[in-house]
Amino acid sequence: MNSKENGAPVAVIGSGSFGTAIANILAENNVVLLYTRRDDVAANINKSHEHNNQKINPRITATTRIEHITGECKLIFPIVPSANFRDMIKNFSPSLHKDHILIHGTKGFDVNLPEGKKFARQDASAGESIPLSREQVRTMSEVMLEESSVEKVGCLAGPNLVGELAAGQPAATVVGSRYDEVIKEGQKALKSSRFKVFGTHDLTGVELAGVLKNVMAIGSGILSGLGFGDNARALLITRGLAEMMHLGKVLGAAQQAFFGLSGVGDLVATCSSKLSRNFTVGHRIAKGENLEAILSSMNEVAEGLNTIKVTKGLADHYKIRVPITQTLYKVVYEGLTAEEGMKYLMDYPFNIDVDFL
Repeated sequence: MNSKENGAPVAVIGSGSFGTAIANILAENNVVLLYTRRDDVAANINKSHEHNNQKINPRITATTRIEHITGECKLIFPIVPSANFRDMIKNFSPSLHKDHILIHGTKGFDVNLPEGKKFARQDASAGESIPLSREQVRTMSEVMLEESSVEKVGCLAGPNLVGELAAGQPAATVVGSRYDEVIKEGQKALKSSRFKVFGTHDLTGVELAGVLKNVMAIGSGILSGLGFGDNARALLITRGLAEMMHLGKVLGAAQQAFFGLSGVGDLVATCSSKLSRNFTVGHRIAKGENLEAILSSMNEVAEGLNTIKVTKGLADHYKIRVPITQTLYKVVYEGLTAEEGMKYLMDYPFNIDVDFL
């Protein structure tokens, strides 16, 4: 047992399925506080030791008190949907200070638009398609730095499908941060015989790779829904990786990050597994389900739907070609059929292979 268990607890903000899974992993080495907004959820977790179809380690205590989290924990893992992330940090900010360490696990973007403009997030309509500059799009680490006094921030990313984590299957992740202390504290808190934790200083690259792969996971789900096999999936993964790297370079990421666990590792996992929410959304779209109906039936967010909108806006602003993303936007939001989208991409003049190297 890690000595941390006898010291300060660590915290997870967010009791969704991924936050719950990470809390259970942390509880192998630590006493854990799990923040949830609802009193009934906290009470049920503490009484039944079950949540989100997962057994809850008895070393986890659920709480609705922000001061309970910030007062007792130095190391905190915020894991909430990107749509709620900025407001969550604002709520915690008065109680956060420079000595806190924040390592988020949210694979999404935050968008800030000028007065009078509104970005349509995860809904069934595209809304107004708005070109987006890098200055208008924030990663979650940038949101944490903007909205709090915390300096030591990081990101948790990798092929971490919740169903497998909850089942105790072997997995690995990456802690990205510009600070050695953040990487070391994250590794110490998370690592176990079943969970390997790597580190990198390329925080931007890790975040962008983890976000952008969700677009390709929706595309892979569409391929599966159309009945296509592994050859088509391999094509999508390969060309999708090139597209992710192309956009990542424009946004300031080093290309090496896309070859690691948070890039190609997460890309392969989410493009190949029915456990992926984004894959599932794509599969259901290809089967002819209405997006509004899909969204209303989902208990948790598929971040890729929002990311498709953001990446299209970025591509429009910087005038770069991201044909897979742009085609998926048309399929998901503009009425192009999945079959028509596939035909367009098969006819698209990808004249050079691995031109991103």
